[in-house]
Amino acid sequence: METGLLHLHSLLRWVVLIIMVLAIVKAYQGKKNALPFDRIKKLALFSMIALHLQLVIGLALYFLNGWHKVWSQGGFMGVTATRFFTMEHLLMMVISIGLATAGYSTAKRMEGDVKKNNRIFVFYLIALILILASIPWPFRTALGVDSWI
Repeated sequence: METGLLHLHSLLRWVVLIIMVLAIVKAYQGKKNALPFDRIKKLALFSMIALHLQLVIGLALYFLNGWHKVWSQGGFMGVTATRFFTMEHLLMMVISIGLATAGYSTAKRMEGDVKKNNRIFVFYLIALILILASIPWPFRTALGVDSWI
């Protein structure tokens, strides 16, 4: 079960990244060309849904793999991989999802399409940067990740 969830979590990463990039590009176009917010609203919503689904799967993996038990052990901050998966990855992803959610929620209530598009653009871009910095990419050899799955 854990292996299946891990593969699903890794596969959904690509879906999230693609949808977020598309939402950011569409929001930028909407901001620059004063396009209606309705053109990006569904894409931004799907992006947020994918992020929340990714969070639920990630939390399931966090508890199934026992990362939550590491907090009670001393010295886990000195091991790069343990610190990353126990703290850094989780914290940065929750912050990113919170930013995307706040951006979408406030954009819906704002007046003016340019302002709405700008809100999605800024919040989703910051969230995407944090997500990209927090993904355990294979080139981060200290984390022990050896595949692009």
